Amino acid sequence: MFTRSALHPMPEYFDRYINKCDDVSITDAIQRSIEEVANFPIALWHKLGDLVYAPGKWTVKDMLQHLIDTERVFMFRALATARRDKQSMLSMEEDDYAREAQAGHRSIESLVDELRASHESAKRMFESFTPEMLSLNCNGFKGQYSVASMGFILPGHQRWHMEVLAERYYPLISSE
Repeated sequence: MFTRSALHPMPEYFDRYINKCDDVSITDAIQRSIEEVANFPIALWHKLGDLVYAPGKWTVKDMLQHLIDTERVFMFRALATARRDKQSMLSMEEDDYAREAQAGHRSIESLVDELRASHESAKRMFESFTPEMLSLNCNGFKGQYSVASMGFILPGHQRWHMEVLAERYYPLISSE
């Protein structure tokens, strides 16, 4: 069983997300992210609306869409690596994705539902991987990282962005 503390080496750049996870198994970390989705402060997000803390930053809807898009990209990378695809994994230009996704036309609820479904799918996929598959590495745009590390990047990335919301966005409501 892979736990967060068993990841060696820790992939540079992505360690900021991985270290947000509890020291549990991959599937437990993903399960906790599913539980966190169930407790998202949706009413607070409605109050935020399209507020951003600085010009050019994302709205709550943009951030939710970013979590969904990133999770799908990393799920593909994990699957491709587990299937021993030797190609270098493509990078993802997150600002281009955010602009093209046009998340503003969606409801917060639909984005949250889609994120929850993506987490459920990720959990099932990671449950299907053998220990050998989890230890395989891909050549990504930020260096090498393992299938196992990608399993922790997903929930840690969500926690990272929830902290950004709490630190930078929620104060916007109290200052109105």
